[in-house]
Amino acid sequence: MNWKVCAILASSVCAPGFSLSLVQTVAIFRLPFCSPLIEHFFCDIWPVLDLACATPVTSDILTLIISLLAITAPVTFLFNSYVLIISTILKITSAGGRKKTFATCASHITVVIIHYGCASIAYFKLKLENTKDQDQLISVTHTVITPLLNSVVYSLRNKEVQDALQRVLGGKFFR
Repeated sequence: MNWKVCAILASSVCAPGFSLSLVQTVAIFRLPFCSPLIEHFFCDIWPVLDLACATPVTSDILTLIISLLAITAPVTFLFNSYVLIISTILKITSAGGRKKTFATCASHITVVIIHYGCASIAYFKLKLENTKDQDQLISVTHTVITPLLNSVVYSLRNKEVQDALQRVLGGKFFR
């Protein structure tokens, strides 16, 4: 891959994300706020909208549209990519090669499903269903568990990490 292709790919991901965030931020800054306290782990869109004094119906609709674009576009791209990947894997002649490739893809798709599943629950649920405890649990899963799971899954696929765990745990779990 050359620098031009790399720059096109990077900008095709960054530009829409920045544009959607900018539109949403400008819309939120126009709202009147009653309280400065966000009872959440990070400054997410729904808890910020809950602080607004007025009922921001247009902000709710805008947030839903932006969420739809920001979540469904990457999920569609990933789904199409996995269809192509699986069709390529099925063409591998050796059973061992297919098994190893499927194992790598399965761990990745698990993390992707958890990540986008939590994002979908967080952003596509009805306003009436909002509870603080559920929101906080979903946000912890979305922002902490998914990246942690991602690093654990990929490090456990490393042969040196498996050997080190086998030495530390006495080989009980890898037989």
